[in-house]
Amino acid sequence: MKFTAVGDVLIGRRLNAEDKGLKELAPIINKGEVKFFNLETTLNKVGECYASENSGGTWLRTNPEVLDDVKMYGFNMTSFNNNHAMDYSFEGLLSTLDKVEESGLVHAGVGRNLAEAAAPKYLDTPSGRVALISLNSDCDFMIASEQTNIMKGRPGVNPLRHNHYVELEAEDFDALTRIIKKTGVNIQREMDKRDGYYGGVDDTVEEVGGLKFKKGEETRRVRTCNTQDLERVKKAIYEAQLQADYIVISVHSHDQNAGDPMEPTPYLEEFVHFCIDNGAHCVIGHGPHLLRPIEIYKGRPIFYSLGDFVLQLYNVEVAPEEFYNQYGLTAKSTVHELLKTRSKDFKIGLMQKEVMNQTVIPYWEMKDGKVESITLYPVSIDMNGNKAERGLPRLDKDAKFMDEFARRCALYGTTLTKNADGTYSCSWKK
Repeated sequence: MKFTAVGDVLIGRRLNAEDKGLKELAPIINKGEVKFFNLETTLNKVGECYASENSGGTWLRTNPEVLDDVKMYGFNMTSFNNNHAMDYSFEGLLSTLDKVEESGLVHAGVGRNLAEAAAPKYLDTPSGRVALISLNSDCDFMIASEQTNIMKGRPGVNPLRHNHYVELEAEDFDALTRIIKKTGVNIQREMDKRDGYYGGVDDTVEEVGGLKFKKGEETRRVRTCNTQDLERVKKAIYEAQLQADYIVISVHSHDQNAGDPMEPTPYLEEFVHFCIDNGAHCVIGHGPHLLRPIEIYKGRPIFYSLGDFVLQLYNVEVAPEEFYNQYGLTAKSTVHELLKTRSKDFKIGLMQKEVMNQTVIPYWEMKDGKVESITLYPVSIDMNGNKAERGLPRLDKDAKFMDEFARRCALYGTTLTKNADGTYSCSWKK
């Protein structure tokens, strides 16, 4: 079985069929039988859907016709289970779901209820059948709900939640408790505890702003996967084993490791290993707008994040009042003024950080459930061309960033070797 994949396609406008990057990258993507991308936007017409009160950072929407353009790259599998799925509320989510289904792209991770969002979806290829299961850790206000014999299920995403708390040494915990009592920030919580509405009294736990602090042996941040979500993905993998020859996991996660955004968090490592331990064949990560390492675990590839493939944040055409208000403006201002203000005159932000514009397209082959070879095609996003080209991917045969990427992959036991044609071959201990 042959695979290719890219990370985030944050697309804001139609693409030109004559684009030079499209012409050079489409043949690479089409080397795969399975060709995946993450759709990082909602699909709806201007004024068609209500904007949510909250967003995934930017209220992203674009016209549904862009799917026809993205498919020119050759992609046949996607997910829009990411932090922008509810930027335009339930209407926007359902509109995107309808348009993706109409496009013929195999997709997973979003549904009209939790069972639908969590279910594997299938792609038939000449070499066999492939299942896709998609999860999202940036999902606080967009989680789908189960349908019952009485209640209709809520549309939303298949979540990957995590238990998050800070453990504090006794001295630090006692200091925090004193501050809480002096400031009165938890008066309502204390009243609820007294009245029996807060799950009982526990003098070794405090909570500030939704974050729990526990008295323990050392001061550290602790994050572990939600067991319900692990069981749900385990069940989906089990179901897919009956139907498919290969199982692909898509996971969207913005969480950063302490002190190093280029590295995955321990709980994400826990999750992807859990998936492979239970039968998944590869994991495709995306979300942080950064290229993260590749690990081969039990003979199966993990791409912790493939970064950005298309990045068109400056092609936002409309924005709700809440977006303007975040930057001291009102909707009487132009979108140009809004984006200029947010980026401090276009000097900061994703579009300005070179590291956000560096990625690879992996092409890998698997046989009998194990990966046999991986070839990487370095790609840089064009941020200096004309306005029609800006934000689009370009093959980079002299990618300087690959040295640092190789160093990070080596920490996971994966060695990168540059080939004469500018590609890189992966090797690992088998």
